[in-house]
Amino acid sequence: MSLPAVTVSQSPEDKFREYLASRPRPQRYTGQQRDLVRFIFSQHSHFDAEQLIDAMKVAGMSVSRATAYRTLTKLVDAGLLRRLELGPRMFYEHDYGYPQHEHLQCSECGKMIEFQSPVIESAMREVCRQHRFNATGHTFIIRGTCEQCNRARVTKRRLDLI
Repeated sequence: MSLPAVTVSQSPEDKFREYLASRPRPQRYTGQQRDLVRFIFSQHSHFDAEQLIDAMKVAGMSVSRATAYRTLTKLVDAGLLRRLELGPRMFYEHDYGYPQHEHLQCSECGKMIEFQSPVIESAMREVCRQHRFNATGHTFIIRGTCEQCNRARVTKRRLDLI
């Protein structure tokens, strides 16, 4: 299922530039940061910092490891990316210009499946209401095995019986 983009008032680059300018100590928008933002928002995927750095190298772009890690943290703080803690690794995905959604993660192949569920959204709102809790965000990840990996496992089991 592909989730639809959400209309936003600013480009990710403009929003990040605004975030940097509005900090208690305004920061400049560097060329490496610009390259990172443009690269990240040119596609939609779940990635960790090392995957991002490697993908940029393959694309012929250079970014220092320190700049990549610092910029990812700032992009999360600016509301442009969402951080997903998946075991020992930290993954990132678009948050800006993308609807609220949840994830299924395959523990075999690592595949991430995005989905939306009005029932889950309603249940979370109700729990927050009952506890008079003002939610500012959430991460909901269901771990298990995807259809392809389940199929492969069943096929392997059948072959083991022969």
